[in-house]
Amino acid sequence: MKKFYIHCAIPYVNAKPHIGHALEFIETDTIARYHRLLGEDVLMLSGGDENALKNVQAAEAVGEDIQTFIDKNAKLFQELSEKLDIHFDVFQKGSDKEHHYPSAQKLWSLCEKSGDIYKKSYKGLYCVGCELFYSPDELDEKGECFEHPGKKLEEIEEENYFFKLSKYQEQLIQIIESGEYEIVPGFRKHEMLSFLKSGLQDISISRTNERAKNWGVPVPGDPAQRIYVWFDALNIYQSGVGFGWNDEKYKKWWPADLQVIGKGILRFHAVYWPAFLLSANLNLPKKLFVHEYFTVNGQKMSKTLGNVYDPLPLVERYGVDSLRYYCLAKISPFQDGDFSEDKFKEAYNADLANGLGNLVARVSKLCEKNNITSENNSNTFDPEVEGHLADYKFNEALSYIWSEIAKADKKVNEEKPWELTGEKAKAVLEDLVKRIQNIAFNLRPFLPQTSEKILKQFSGEIKSQQPLFPRI
Repeated sequence: MKKFYIHCAIPYVNAKPHIGHALEFIETDTIARYHRLLGEDVLMLSGGDENALKNVQAAEAVGEDIQTFIDKNAKLFQELSEKLDIHFDVFQKGSDKEHHYPSAQKLWSLCEKSGDIYKKSYKGLYCVGCELFYSPDELDEKGECFEHPGKKLEEIEEENYFFKLSKYQEQLIQIIESGEYEIVPGFRKHEMLSFLKSGLQDISISRTNERAKNWGVPVPGDPAQRIYVWFDALNIYQSGVGFGWNDEKYKKWWPADLQVIGKGILRFHAVYWPAFLLSANLNLPKKLFVHEYFTVNGQKMSKTLGNVYDPLPLVERYGVDSLRYYCLAKISPFQDGDFSEDKFKEAYNADLANGLGNLVARVSKLCEKNNITSENNSNTFDPEVEGHLADYKFNEALSYIWSEIAKADKKVNEEKPWELTGEKAKAVLEDLVKRIQNIAFNLRPFLPQTSEKILKQFSGEIKSQQPLFPRI
């Protein structure tokens, strides 16, 4: 059986999850479900990025022990995934001393063996939000990071370990240009090639115990230093599948077949991570899918603005598939999209209640009246859905499915089966049943609960049931 290892980014656990995390979890889960339906052996991974300085500062701000604080927040991310009808096969915590610590230290040792780690004194501007040193020309006109406007960078001077990133500049250009390491969409590939061709600087990959507050993975052979959060966190993608502690598991699953990340952490995944793996003589992931962000009510999500949106009340009120639908159908993965409750309710009523839900209700009622029974014969995806899923164009796949719903609605309105009897009514309704079964099968990766309900309702004796999506 063909294996398919997919992971999303590892969220920081310095705060509770928001709608942006839900978006990435849902996109990752949709791809994983599709590959399972193709009969592949799938492993889906996420975890907790727990060794970051921002986690330490957040715990200190509320007066909590760091481990207690991150365990509590990591649990919120696991609960979010469960409420979104998502099951991660592995949720790998960065603070896991049994599996992750030895794995991160093994990666360090392999890079050191290649002669790519050295120690020196350094002074620079550090963004705690990104956990990254920036040069002045990478900042905005206020001297702030583009990802975290309004946050002053810290000027840091210390002695720590550096990784010879510059050594891998030409090799990285070659593997990205050739598609050996594939980046989707193409404009993100070109962005990274431009970054690489502008010249790479070596990067700091450790911090002192003093600045790390004695938190994180110790540097092998130097207990006075901790491994830099990105060197450590990126390795969760390996430590979660056995690297450094279970060779058999690691050989089965590595390399990752697909990585799903947001655009803000592209450099880490497209440049730093493959460079670390090249240095360690390990296989590279095969493909990187980079999605855009949600804005909320037209503005970037920000704690300062107070518009960080919690999706769970919406899920509890209107059901998980309604949120999955909005996230997948109403924005392009390759453009920023806006979220608001008004837009959500508008899409819910128009597409789910009046569209899919109304079609199912009308046809099932007519089938019950005419004693129609059916076996479920739909077990393949339409080529259009497969094509869009292969390109991660979830919105276009759902647009196609909704065009099929519109065609079925049109047939109901034109054929008027409520005016027909006997064989004429049966022929029209059996055709509509097949259409609905096909629509439901195509919906399986996207709206799994809804798909299952429809396929169950339209198998055997067809009866009218409660509305799938009661109007708001």
